[in-house]
Amino acid sequence: MWRGDSGSKTKRRISLESLATKLKETAASQEGPAPGSPELADLLPPEVCSLLNPAAIYANNEISLRDVEVYGFDYDYTLAQYADALHPEIFSAARDILIEHYKYPEGIRKYDYNPSFAIRGLHYDIQKSLLMKIDAFHYVQLGTAYRGLQPVPDEEVIDLYGGTQHIPLYQMSGFYGKGPSIKQFMDIFSLPEMALLSCVVDHFLGHGLEFDQAHLYKDVTDAIRDVHVKGLMYQWIEQDMEKYILRGDETFAVLSRLVAHGKQLFLITNSPFSFVDKGMRHMVGPDWRQLFDVVIVQADKPSFFTDRRKPFRKLDEKGSLQWDRITRLEKGKIYRQGNLFDFLRLTEWRGPRVLYFGDHLYSDLADLMLRHGWRTGAIIPELEREIRIINTEQYMHSLTWQQALTGLLERMQTYQDAESRQVLAAWMKERQELRCITKALFNAQFGSIFRTFHNPTYFSRRLVRFSDLYMASLSCLLNYRVDFTFYPRRTPLQHEAPLWMDQLCTGCMKTPFLGDMAHIR
Repeated sequence: MWRGDSGSKTKRRISLESLATKLKETAASQEGPAPGSPELADLLPPEVCSLLNPAAIYANNEISLRDVEVYGFDYDYTLAQYADALHPEIFSAARDILIEHYKYPEGIRKYDYNPSFAIRGLHYDIQKSLLMKIDAFHYVQLGTAYRGLQPVPDEEVIDLYGGTQHIPLYQMSGFYGKGPSIKQFMDIFSLPEMALLSCVVDHFLGHGLEFDQAHLYKDVTDAIRDVHVKGLMYQWIEQDMEKYILRGDETFAVLSRLVAHGKQLFLITNSPFSFVDKGMRHMVGPDWRQLFDVVIVQADKPSFFTDRRKPFRKLDEKGSLQWDRITRLEKGKIYRQGNLFDFLRLTEWRGPRVLYFGDHLYSDLADLMLRHGWRTGAIIPELEREIRIINTEQYMHSLTWQQALTGLLERMQTYQDAESRQVLAAWMKERQELRCITKALFNAQFGSIFRTFHNPTYFSRRLVRFSDLYMASLSCLLNYRVDFTFYPRRTPLQHEAPLWMDQLCTGCMKTPFLGDMAHIR
C-alpha cells in the first residue's frame, strides 16, 4: 500500500536503492540531480500543490466580462439548483410507472435509488446492456463497465468489442449524445435514469428472464420521460421549494448585480411557464420578470437552436397562448417555443458579447458556441465535490506517487535483467493499485466524471469543446468583478514534458524557474 504500511515503504526504499546506480546513469545526461530514495513528502513540490477553490470559475478560453453585454440563462440546474433529494423521487415514480403501466415484474419494486452508483457522462450500449465510462479517445476505462449492478470483467468487455477497448466513431454518441446504439447520459436528471436502468437489467438477469435490450431501454427512458411529461417532478418541487431549491438567494444576488451594472438578461428554458414562475417567485420575488429583457419557456432545446420553422407565441398572464404575430420581444412578457434565428433577428444579440449559461453541454451550449459564436458557461455542480477531494492529502499523495512511478517505469524499462524486471513489475502493480484507490475516492464504480486513470473523459472533452467557462454554480460569479478577465492556464502538452509532475518528482529534469512558473499551472 502507498501509505500507512511501513513494510511497503521499506521494500520500496530497498527497490529504489537497488536501482539507484542505474537511475543515476539515466539521469547523467540531464543537468538535474540523480534520485536517491525519495520520501513521499519530497515528491510533492509545494509550489505546484496549492489548494483549488471549489467556488472558483475555471476558463477553457480567454474571456473578458467587460466585453459581455448580454447574459442568458437556462432554468433547471442553472438558475434553479436542485437538491439531491429529488433523484430518489424520480427513480421511485418511474419504477412504479414501469410496474403499473408497462407491466414490469413486481419484484422491481424492491430496488431503491442508490445515489452513489452512477456519475454523469457515462455511455450506455443498448444492445449489450452495458453502462460504461469512455475516455476522450473513445476507449472504455477497464473496471468501469457494468451490466445491471454487476461489474463486467475486463476480458469480456474487450471480447464484446472485437478484441479492443476502443469504440468506433460510428457507434459513439453523435453531436447531441445519441448514437445508433450508444447513448451518453449528459444531464443531472439522467442519474436516476441510469440507476433505474441498471436495477431493471439486474432484476431480469438475476431471475433468468429473457428480454429485448432495446425494448427495455426504451421502456425505462419512457417511464423517466413520463415523470417529467405528467408534471410529477414539477409538483414535488412546487410543494416544497425550501427542500428542493438551493442557492435561491445567491441566484437573486447574481441577477440583481448584473442588472445594476447595466447588463441585459434573458431566459431560455424547456420548462413550462407556471413552474418557472413559481420557482423564480420563490428565489427572486414577484417582480422577477422585470430583471429579464426576454423570457422564453418550453423552447424545445436543442431544436430551438437549429429549427427555423417554429414561431414565437406570446402567453398572457394566466399562461394561455395568444394568436398575434410576434414582431418584437418585449420586456416583462412571456414567450413560448420560437427559434434562435428569429431571436437573433429580433434582438440583434450576436456573437461574443453574449454569454449563455446552462448545465447540459449538448442541449444548452454546443450549438451556441459552434454555430453562433456566443460565449458559453457550463454549470457543473459535481465540480465542488470533486475539487474538495482533489484538495485532500490522500489524493495529492496518491497522484504524486503515481506520477513518480510512471516516470520511473518509462525510464527504467530499458533494463531487462532479472532484478530490474522484478522491480518494474512491482512498480507496475503498485501503480495500478494506486489508480484504483484514486478512482474510488470519487466513485467506487466509475471514478471521476472528468478523468479516467490518466486521460480526460469523453465528458471532459465535450466540456472543453463547448464551454468557455465552467463552474459549480451560478453563484460563483459573485466572487468576480463584472469586468473580470478569465485567463486559461497554459497546461503542458506532451512535448512540453519538463513541466510534467513525474519529471519534476523523479529529479530527471532541472527546472530552476519552477518557483517563478508555478502560477501557470
